[in-house]
Amino acid sequence: MTETTNKTAAENTPAPVSKEFQLEDSLHKAEDFFNKNKNSIIIALLVVVVVVGGTFAYSKFIKGPNETKAQNMVFHAQQYFERDSFRLALNGDGNYEGFLQVIDKYGSTKTGQLAKYYAGVSYVKLGEFQKGADLLTAFNGGDQVVQAMAYGLAGDAYMELNQTDKGIEYYKKAGHHSDNELTAPTYLFRAGLALEKANKTADAVAIYKEIQSKYPQTAEGREIEKYLARLGEVRSN
Repeated sequence: MTETTNKTAAENTPAPVSKEFQLEDSLHKAEDFFNKNKNSIIIALLVVVVVVGGTFAYSKFIKGPNETKAQNMVFHAQQYFERDSFRLALNGDGNYEGFLQVIDKYGSTKTGQLAKYYAGVSYVKLGEFQKGADLLTAFNGGDQVVQAMAYGLAGDAYMELNQTDKGIEYYKKAGHHSDNELTAPTYLFRAGLALEKANKTADAVAIYKEIQSKYPQTAEGREIEKYLARLGEVRSN
């Protein structure tokens, strides 16, 4: 059941981005990113729900049973999430409880933390961006890649709220949280676009050059020269 729970976040994570921001016109849409990297994200999410033991008594008599209860509770919410029934995933259906109830009862468990991630994505999908951002920024998964994803999705939510400075902040957090080619160049690129939107050209150039230097073989790295060129940064031969 835990494995089924983990698969769904990777398949349904993408958050919408406003037309004004125009990320949908780039090669870096959330749908493409998560679909292309689904297997890596599933592995990362499997790590998130591993129970890290404290003392033997606490793990056996409190933490362990609570983790099991949380996993049992989250199963049906995950099924609704998979079917894009986000309100039922959040609130339950009257017979089974949703992510919000899992968070309320078992928010301190690993599964409870993962429920925050699911719930945050659900709110963003429903267009309730502030609630989504609040949960995604409260998420503490313990895994570098998944945490970076949560920060990046929070950045998307803040951009939808026209809170560009916060969007930039969380895109940078996402890009710098985990030095890998899966998430870092994607969210640094979004930070660059957001900085351009905020007319912070010099900062955007710095971010683009960071991508160019650190991740030249990624999709973002291969395309970055044209973004630098439109800001007046042309590489001399």
